[in-house]
Amino acid sequence: MRFCDIGRLASRWMVVTVVILAGCELKTTPNNPTASTSLGETATKSVSPSNAESETISAEGSSTVYPIAQTFAVEFERNSKHKVSVGRQGTGGGYKKFVNRQADIWNASRGIDEKEIEELKSKGIEWLELTIAVDGIVIVVNPQNTWCTEITCGQLKRMWEPDSQVKTWKDLNADWPAEPIQLYGADTDSGTFEYFTEVINGKKKASNFQYTPASDDNILVTGVASNKFSLGYIPYGYYVENTEKLKVLNVSPSTSETAGAEPAVVPTDDSILSGEYKPLSRPLFMYASRSSLQARHEVVDFLTYALSDQAQPLIRKRGFVPVRDDVRQVMQKRLSEAAPHTKTEGK
Repeated sequence: MRFCDIGRLASRWMVVTVVILAGCELKTTPNNPTASTSLGETATKSVSPSNAESETISAEGSSTVYPIAQTFAVEFERNSKHKVSVGRQGTGGGYKKFVNRQADIWNASRGIDEKEIEELKSKGIEWLELTIAVDGIVIVVNPQNTWCTEITCGQLKRMWEPDSQVKTWKDLNADWPAEPIQLYGADTDSGTFEYFTEVINGKKKASNFQYTPASDDNILVTGVASNKFSLGYIPYGYYVENTEKLKVLNVSPSTSETAGAEPAVVPTDDSILSGEYKPLSRPLFMYASRSSLQARHEVVDFLTYALSDQAQPLIRKRGFVPVRDDVRQVMQKRLSEAAPHTKTEGK
């Protein structure tokens, strides 16, 4: 059976299987219909990336996945003659390199969408999806903010929806200061931006654009940390590394102004992995092209290392949440079935 035929068959049952194994609600988020899917669409003859003859593995994309991938790269290089170049131009920017065969691996903070699937298919590129970690988008404010400890998705929508009329904290709650809210968030090429806008505003890329955007989450951290009346959304891992600079808010999934029957949940490893921290929990992905897996054993070795026992503590070290072991085993099997060999040089 061909690589791409396996993908079509596997994708019909693997989504439910993997999400059930994960024990969480990640698959149900609107922008993640392909969470933990199998191999990609049927494709014609693939061509290896432009750097196929070099010893450098190119991994491009999400700024959220960047610290995980970069840490993997450093440790992998200790036991390999191959180098790993990791970019963080955003999920959208990484996809552009992946579809143009300029990257072996595409790091993404949201699942591949139908438009991308069709484009890859039209260019003869087959793909493999691996869930490598779990993240939560957290809402952060300045530590000097003493009036707000929790927020509802309804309040977030009022702030972040297109044509928002919320200008001050008092606009959200009469007891809060009549001071302008300085907003910070991911730029429009980011998978975090796409995920946040879809689950909060109901439509991908629909947003109030009166905010300070950045592709580098460290810039967002600095912005919120320097303004008493600021509020921003960033990946959980960046909050964990900056707890002395930021205050995190508990989030209620309630679409009203009050939590009501849906209490606010603090983002933690456990609440993010279980899906209790909803709707802002999400899986993180690495996509690989079939051409790279076939032509470059070092790409297989790097991905094998990313899914290894040795790599899992590195995910937690960077403030993210490893997937459950049973889910990781499914990913390992998926890679071994797609790869032409099972060498584990990176381990």
